Amino acid sequence: MAAVLIKNATIVNEGKQEVKDVYIVGERIEQIGNNLQPKGNAREINAEGLYLLPGVIDDQVHFREPGLTHKATIGTEAAAAVAGGTTSFMEMPNTNPPALTHQLLEDKYTIAANTSIANYSFFMGVANDNAEEALRTNDRKDKIAGLKIFMGSSTGNMLVDNYVTLNKIFSESELLIATHCEDERIIKANKEKYPDANDASFHPIIRDVEACFESSFSAIQLAKKYNTRLHILHISTAKELQLFTNMLPLEEKRITSEVCVHHLHFTSEDYAKLGNLIKCNPAIKAPENKAALWEGLLDDRLDIIATDHAPHTWEEKQQPYQQAPAGVPLVQHSLLLMLQYVKEGKISIEKVVEKMSHTPAICFQVAERGYVREGYYADLVLVDMNKPTTMTKENILYKCGWSPFEGHSFPSSIKYTLVNGHVAYENGKIDDTVRGKRILYNR
Repeated sequence: MAAVLIKNATIVNEGKQEVKDVYIVGERIEQIGNNLQPKGNAREINAEGLYLLPGVIDDQVHFREPGLTHKATIGTEAAAAVAGGTTSFMEMPNTNPPALTHQLLEDKYTIAANTSIANYSFFMGVANDNAEEALRTNDRKDKIAGLKIFMGSSTGNMLVDNYVTLNKIFSESELLIATHCEDERIIKANKEKYPDANDASFHPIIRDVEACFESSFSAIQLAKKYNTRLHILHISTAKELQLFTNMLPLEEKRITSEVCVHHLHFTSEDYAKLGNLIKCNPAIKAPENKAALWEGLLDDRLDIIATDHAPHTWEEKQQPYQQAPAGVPLVQHSLLLMLQYVKEGKISIEKVVEKMSHTPAICFQVAERGYVREGYYADLVLVDMNKPTTMTKENILYKCGWSPFEGHSFPSSIKYTLVNGHVAYENGKIDDTVRGKRILYNR
């Protein structure tokens, strides 16, 4: 088996920093210690001055395959993820066709097995008319990320607004249920108030704070009624934070939450410059919401940092506001963005690792990933905190070819990304000769 010895890295893991060596044999970390010596033909990486982090686990991406491959493929976006330090992803069901049957779900796993250099998992989709099929996941708890319910409009037959279906799923699912929460009735009423909305600045007015809060509140009421394991995705408002607690250890929470990097970075003031490029659902809102989200992240009411990576072509985004699709490509730049905030003193690097690697592993009960531990898979990222990275069209790996961060200089850089012990990214170059693995769960 191939072996890699990483020497003198500053390991950031489980709330502390230590300068140590990491010896990897095959897919796993065999030893962590000082003055480790290479064995046989082990490759040696000098990591002096570099930070070694567990690979990012992104619990919410849209990689568009099957059916929407003019925007992205599992292969292209997995490569972009790895270049950004994300070694594992959980992908959403609103493809074409949507993953509403187990056969369609397994078709996506087959595509990933053949094309993804990152580790992969997929959510089973829920619709108003597939409750029995969706609940078959109860027999496959160790192999599937969870159930995904869109409680707001989305692609295809994915809006779930039938309360008979919702009650059945919430009462009978043994898996985590992840929800997109926006109240469709409120959104529709707001659209009627602004029929001539002609630019993206209207987006947080139409998909407003109340639409998010009312839907999240409804989901939490259902979860509390049935003691369901609920995870609410992409929290975007200050008001929603009152629905979550930091008074329990994460392992004991039945209701958890996620915040996305774009809601931590952009505000409604950025529509003037970026317009449809930052149009997404739920909308990026007024600055006071961003400030509150940071507070909720740092005090642990918000549990996970993710991306909701959702690429569309440049041409699609250039359409008039009401026709332009919602979604932003982000997975290549999420860790770099959070490391920028580390450099600015907004958050510690230990907290970034906690929210992007440890807590996704805990929330989803991911097996043997998310930490730098002996015996765990060697999903690792080596970061140079002092070498800037400027985003240009030439180094954007998304198939769509654009990013809202184009031209932006991040103060840090990703030097190496290892996936299951394989050096999949090194100094700007992808090595796609080895595929990632299906994520498994301890449930």
